[in-house]
Amino acid sequence: MLHKHPNDWFADDFFSVPVIAVLRGLTPVEAVKSATRAWDAGVEHVEVTIETPDAVPTLAAVASAAAERGLAVGAGTIIRPEQLDAAASASASFTVSPGLDETVLRESIRRGLPHLPGVATPSEILRANALRLTWLKAFPASGLGPEWIRAMKGPFPDVQFVATGGMKAATATTYLSAGVSVVGLSSDFSSDAAAASVRDLLASISGTSAPH
Repeated sequence: MLHKHPNDWFADDFFSVPVIAVLRGLTPVEAVKSATRAWDAGVEHVEVTIETPDAVPTLAAVASAAAERGLAVGAGTIIRPEQLDAAASASASFTVSPGLDETVLRESIRRGLPHLPGVATPSEILRANALRLTWLKAFPASGLGPEWIRAMKGPFPDVQFVATGGMKAATATTYLSAGVSVVGLSSDFSSDAAAASVRDLLASISGTSAPH
């Protein structure tokens, strides 16, 4: 049984900013620098992927830096239940997967970690809906394309998509206009100049001046 409705975790303004930073393959120092650029640009949430045990210290370092700002960090690329112990030990606040695995979902929620599963087909969306999930990761978004998002929003208007995989700040508005709720960006936080494009993107969406 799912003891708490999964939507409760992501629906209450958790993704109030339409960009999440996805950090992969970085050292702890590099990841904290990239995360700081994301936070300074106006991004609230960061996901650190933990494909291998070597990445767990990176997740822990970013989670520690996020805690000082009162922000949440997620553990990404969770494909096996045993990864959830590492995610929890590194103080992750939520988990993200490239696919939809019911065992991973239930185990994550059992540990008190909201879970964002990946989908790429209508059938997977139907399965997610049956599990009372409406916040879903569209992956790989660059391969699916904005037209896929637009097509899925027809039969599934209540689904909120987080588009990750090959996303860039320069093309983010195309996906947001197609119906995506949040875009996951990675390389845009590799330098101050690139992060500035994210700051400008968020400013253009909100209609306010970019923070400096």
